[in-house]
Amino acid sequence: MSLSQRVIIIGAGIVGTNLADELVSRGWTDITVVEQGPLNMPGGSTSHAPGLVFQTNTSKTMTHLARYTVEKLLSIEKDGQKCFNQVGGLEVATTPARLEELKRKLGYASAWGIEARLVSAEECFKMYPHLNHDMVLGGLHIPSDGLALAARATQLLIERTKQAGVRYLEHTPVTGIERAGSRVTGVTTSNGSIPADIVVSCAGFWGVELGAMVGVQIPLLPLAHQYAKTTAVPALASRDINSQINGMNATLPILRHQDQDLYYREHGEQYGIGYYGHRPMPVIASSLGLTPKHVDEHNMPSRLEFTKEDFDPAWKETQSLLPILQETEIADGFNGVFSFTPDGGPILGQPSHLDGFYVAEAVWVTHSAGVARALAQILTTGHSDIDVSECELSRFEEIQLSPEYVSETSQQNFVEIYDILHPLQPRESPRKLRVSPFHARQQELGAFFLETGGWERPWWYEANKDLVKALPASWRPVERDAWSAQFHSPISAAEAWKTRNAVAMFDMTSFHRFEVSGPGAVQLLQRLTTGNMTAKPGSVTYTLLLDNHGGIRGDIFVSRLENDVFQIGANSATELAYLQKEARLQGKHASQWAQVRDITGSTCCIGLWGPRAREVISAISADDFSNKALPYFGVKKTILAGIPVTVIRKSYVGELGWEIQSSAEYGQRLWDIIWQAGKLHGLIAGGRSAFNSLRIEKGYRIYGVDMTTEHNPFEAGVAYAIDSNKSYDFVGKAAIQRLSTQTPTRRLRPLTINDGRSVVLGKEPVFYKGKAVGYVTSAAFGYTIGQPVAYAWLPGSVNDGESVEIEYFGKRIQATVSAEALYDPEMSRLIQDAAPISPGPRTAFRSRL
Repeated sequence: MSLSQRVIIIGAGIVGTNLADELVSRGWTDITVVEQGPLNMPGGSTSHAPGLVFQTNTSKTMTHLARYTVEKLLSIEKDGQKCFNQVGGLEVATTPARLEELKRKLGYASAWGIEARLVSAEECFKMYPHLNHDMVLGGLHIPSDGLALAARATQLLIERTKQAGVRYLEHTPVTGIERAGSRVTGVTTSNGSIPADIVVSCAGFWGVELGAMVGVQIPLLPLAHQYAKTTAVPALASRDINSQINGMNATLPILRHQDQDLYYREHGEQYGIGYYGHRPMPVIASSLGLTPKHVDEHNMPSRLEFTKEDFDPAWKETQSLLPILQETEIADGFNGVFSFTPDGGPILGQPSHLDGFYVAEAVWVTHSAGVARALAQILTTGHSDIDVSECELSRFEEIQLSPEYVSETSQQNFVEIYDILHPLQPRESPRKLRVSPFHARQQELGAFFLETGGWERPWWYEANKDLVKALPASWRPVERDAWSAQFHSPISAAEAWKTRNAVAMFDMTSFHRFEVSGPGAVQLLQRLTTGNMTAKPGSVTYTLLLDNHGGIRGDIFVSRLENDVFQIGANSATELAYLQKEARLQGKHASQWAQVRDITGSTCCIGLWGPRAREVISAISADDFSNKALPYFGVKKTILAGIPVTVIRKSYVGELGWEIQSSAEYGQRLWDIIWQAGKLHGLIAGGRSAFNSLRIEKGYRIYGVDMTTEHNPFEAGVAYAIDSNKSYDFVGKAAIQRLSTQTPTRRLRPLTINDGRSVVLGKEPVFYKGKAVGYVTSAAFGYTIGQPVAYAWLPGSVNDGESVEIEYFGKRIQATVSAEALYDPEMSRLIQDAAPISPGPRTAFRSRL
């Protein structure tokens, strides 16, 4: 973008000031920061934030955002006064379950490149003498964690960006956001209008109100969180009183007692105590009124009255964990307002229908500078070094934007913030928001459902439990450890077996389906994808969406139904938002308009796969489903037992078969006719657990799990999705041409677990020659090959057949780097016309679908 862009940032907290600083460092000059409160203490969440920065997270993205925040805060200094006290972080376990969780968390730290170590109870006491020796079982120590002095950092950032030409307007509430058509043109304030090309809302929990000004739903909920300070602790009496203000005299590590939803820090002679164990306390931001002219530590909109009765359990537990505090009382407390979201992540990016409007909301101090840098990179280069797809505003489904959904799920995230949650653990409420037309039949078959994006998705079917006894010895599932056994059933092995040897039907309804149509449809897809979209109607193309740096921003299946009508199979709502935005921009040229619409909810889909799939479909249709009539990666519309359907010849599980789609009104009948026709051929219903196992054996990647914008196609093993003969200048083409001449320094590789029984779940660190070099993405037990399988990012120099180790709950599991694909590398199972070969393990593979 041009350096002459006029930028308005709404909010002078830790995010807004960091964003101004990051833009200035990239050469942008015309920047105005508008703040409704006083600059010396704006009065939002930054003004009261306790500032504890624990970097390690289950998310690689969030960990890396936090790590940059630490680096940035360490660099901000004036007159010898710093903005980050790197005292380290200590998380203690008081229960065996938490002790095991800390082992898993150590794995995250190793996977994401954060120095950490497990420490014994004795080491915890040496590090933190105030702990109760009878309670603590052990801990996790991260030396680079510490205390962020957010308010001071904000003031120093304001000072240095002012010197660089940034204009700050305090006591200036934004009353409207101006727009012309689909572009913002400025903001209206209490003091008049300010023109702009880009408006960024960094308003924290006021972000909902600002989004509403331009019709953008910001899915966050302000919630009050309790924080208290004790009276002076005799053992800390020698501390300089200034440390109560600047925090630099703290010497003890920041402390978390997650078993009881508590965290602690020093404030000079006092202790600070944060508590998440109380009832959720939603706040309506608009009810807080305008920020007053004078704001201080005790008088700010984000600091609400302390409710002592809610804090009583925390105080009692604190005096048990830290007996030294039994000599003290609560001197001061407040209920501070923070932003929570349905999935706990920040909100970053722009809506698809409005140009020039961006948000960076629900961002805590821990991730503030990281988020600001990511957004500054997006604004200036169109690409963030850190993948932020899981932070994108567009990641939410429409149902997830409703106020009712946002309120309930955000409050639940508050309650569960320190809970030990399994990777597959579904929310308990709200449920049954989105069900496929097959749901009643699935219930009859005893489906066990998990939830994703509001959809109820069968994980396995109890109706298949008797098949487990009939499994051949080589297919029998192994006994799992307690962690990986959660949300697992041996029934999945039987469902995988039937898919490979007979036929199974899978509910594919929840996979995203979009329709792209109009005279500009071909041009739109040619411009945005790596494949050639000029293939004749009736063809399917697997292709990639890239950014300008060659990073993968999506992988999609494109079915050309008619000359100007395409159907897209995608992974997320983010891809929909991207396509819709680009179609809108292209549509400014009348002859090139294209419409992109989501048809997921109005349609349904059954994946019918297995060596007997052709016999089943032939029983309900007189149409020709041979390779000649419908080759692999072909699509056609036909009739099945009187039901109009679209049949796509592709497979996620590596077996012969089709995705059969119809409109939702025919869904239950479609299920019934396939079910009845399949009885003679051993048809079963298969769940997502078996599906994932079959997918991973076949080596099929998933965007957002196995590959992100941080990876290019050559590293990820999907370069076959790039049409090397495509002359059209698609997004990322220049970068791809450059990358094609380079040897990848890292690659996504399949691993097989040597002991044949240890199942990992994803995100575990991988060690090579004793050093952490990568991490697991997808993992499952490969029932066909009789071994657990994992995909992992490894250095490009690691070769097939070499040994690596996966760390799982503190133990190293031996694994072997394997060639792809582990199953059917010749692709004979997918394209066979006659009787299939017997399924079995394979050792070589040429990457293709």
